Amino acid sequence: MSDKSPKSTQKKNSQKQTKADSAAEKNKQAAANQVTSKKK
Repeated sequence: MSDKSPKSTQKKNSQKQTKADSAAEKNKQAAANQVTSKKK
């Protein structure tokens, strides 16, 4: 039984977006760490 009200749909979408943003941020940081470690 899934809640299809607009409010719950919006909440789910914003949580998905937050997860995607944090995953992208982790990838950026990992890439930056690799670049700095190669320079040393």
